[in-house]
Amino acid sequence: MDDMPLITVIVPVYNILEYLPRCVRSITAQTYRNLEILLVDDGSTDGTADLCDRLAEEDGRIRVFHKENGGTSLARNLALEHASGEYVGFVDSDDYISPDMYEKLLWGIREFHVSAAQVARDERDEQDKPLSDICEPPAEPQVIESGDFMRELLLHRGDCSLCTKLIRRELFPKEAFPPGKLNEDFHLIVRMLPDIGKLASLPWQCYHVFYRVGSNSRKADRKEFSRVFADCVENADMVAEIVARNYPELADTAFRFGIFQRLEYMLHIPIAQMTGGNAMYRGIVSYLRKNWLRSVTNKILTGKNKIYHTLFALAPRGIRKLHARFRLHET
Repeated sequence: MDDMPLITVIVPVYNILEYLPRCVRSITAQTYRNLEILLVDDGSTDGTADLCDRLAEEDGRIRVFHKENGGTSLARNLALEHASGEYVGFVDSDDYISPDMYEKLLWGIREFHVSAAQVARDERDEQDKPLSDICEPPAEPQVIESGDFMRELLLHRGDCSLCTKLIRRELFPKEAFPPGKLNEDFHLIVRMLPDIGKLASLPWQCYHVFYRVGSNSRKADRKEFSRVFADCVENADMVAEIVARNYPELADTAFRFGIFQRLEYMLHIPIAQMTGGNAMYRGIVSYLRKNWLRSVTNKILTGKNKIYHTLFALAPRGIRKLHARFRLHET
């Protein structure tokens, strides 16, 4: 085994002039030096493209790709096509990482003889104030079987982010990320889990998420109905098929996940879009009605989940109007 394998770090970039230098310099400052850093400018219009080229002049390990705007998934897929590293990691362009993140990730892979490892993350707001942890870090380094990792994801306790992970490059499928979709990290990691097998989970919070209002997955406006809700429903159906093939013991957990994602959709869809012409909406209501009995007998769904399921199956528009009224009073 190579003592210093090459690690490819992929950073998709779009109109991020203010925060990109911090991100990139946190990567170039890594204690693990054998890196190639691929910046993919996704058609920026604010000067970020030129900034990428200037940053590449500062460090010979940086390569820049310029492309027409097509979204994060296409940018990441382009970089994967050009990646040379034995291992691949990702960093979002408004986030930053601790100096020893990749050193620790590679240590975890070697120490536990696995093909992937993850560190913990913390979250900070636009005033750099710490936020509550989304994912609870483990108390100490541990190895997680892929089935156990899948269960944690389906129970909304695991970390699906590719940015906290280092994974052997040969495990990535072609056209890894789904173009035009949000929740793309979940989409990819659940597809890869059967091939990953085991994953080392490390307790150190080395990845620092910067919550910037307006970024793709961090919308703060209640009035906006992000397409992420529909994407999450589609991901739930995909993961149910993966579970059926590879983890049949998780069938009830996968079913619970599918119901939960549909309820999230119903709790956020604008009332004006709850029409017969909305195929996604019609399909979700039909699914909730057909699967009501299985839901109320599912031991993993909470009582609150089951109540919402029952109400939305009976009177979706009325319940949504009532829920919207309560949300309005909370603001």
